[in-house]
Amino acid sequence: MIMDRIALILTILGALNWGSIGLFQFDIVAWICGGSASLLSRIIYTVIALAGIWCISLIFRARESFDSIED
Repeated sequence: MIMDRIALILTILGALNWGSIGLFQFDIVAWICGGSASLLSRIIYTVIALAGIWCISLIFRARESFDSIED
């Protein structure tokens, strides 16, 4: 499903941003968008958070698929 791939890509990008914050104290999104309080940055953070929530469903769908294969 295309939505799954988009959500996974956004979640990976969010994870890379968090990694750069943790390792280098450098927020890539804030740097690109002109600060972490800018409207564009807040929109990007929100979209990535929604993608992470969507990816939670991948865990349960993968388990349901595995269960149906075993039967």
